[in-house]
Amino acid sequence: MNVQKSFAQQHEAGREGAGAGTLYLVGTPIGNLEDMTFRAIRMLKEANLIAAEDTRQTRKLLTHFEISTRLVSYHEHNKKASGNELLRLLEEGQSIALVSDAGLPAISDPGADLAADAIKRGIAVVPVPGANAALSALIMSGLPTERFSFVGFPPRERKALSQWLDNMRKLEGTIIAYESPHRIVKTLTAVQEHWGERQLALVRELTKRHEEAVRGTVSECIQWLEEHPPQGEYCLVIAGFDPALQSEGGHAAQERPWWDDLELEEHVGRYEAQTGNRKEAIKRAAADRGIPKREVYNALLR
Repeated sequence: MNVQKSFAQQHEAGREGAGAGTLYLVGTPIGNLEDMTFRAIRMLKEANLIAAEDTRQTRKLLTHFEISTRLVSYHEHNKKASGNELLRLLEEGQSIALVSDAGLPAISDPGADLAADAIKRGIAVVPVPGANAALSALIMSGLPTERFSFVGFPPRERKALSQWLDNMRKLEGTIIAYESPHRIVKTLTAVQEHWGERQLALVRELTKRHEEAVRGTVSECIQWLEEHPPQGEYCLVIAGFDPALQSEGGHAAQERPWWDDLELEEHVGRYEAQTGNRKEAIKRAAADRGIPKREVYNALLR
């Protein structure tokens, strides 16, 4: 059994220089520098060194708060070599503060590997809480907060994304994901195809001057993005599966498809606007409605 000492005990041991050091997971602002906590500033000043995902970005933060602690790089591409060196320093008794580009480290970033390896070696791991984009988006979404799942970044490949969505279709809690601006429309289109219409919040620029939350159905949010080109990384907060859709026989009733109120021409037109390809649009509309492509072609010709 791995039993970790309390923070007070660790801090006292650190002062005495006894035993292994401590890995501090320090939360930093996600946009607004006023969200930096007093404790986070103190820990960054007291640590022997700071391990950062992007040293250029973190150096701006350290300069603002007049923190002169030594800064080293730890990211996805050097995590094996850098991680081993950081673990060696921790075992020698040094304290290390780990930060990400913004928010809490070790969430959808390589910091999770360092924390896990430190725990395996009996090194104390201490959180220094701060701002978090996923939870901030959740509480402003207007969707249920008593039960939720954070699922990170969706897969990039279409087949993997389809499997990922199929596996989560019946999750009953609110679902939170991150997505980049150049993939957001594709991901929402896939959500629409696999889950039908659901309520969601499309959140970006959290805590910054241009903070924005777009709330509506999946198709409404896709339309919004078509009219307002995506900018910045997004938090997707999507309503979970509603068990009330269960039929009396105990089988899951299909969620009402997003295209249910559209005429066939509008249905095809929506896909054509998204893909820029008429044949692909007809293929997708036919698949949605469970009819042959030829039938869609003929109906459009009429």
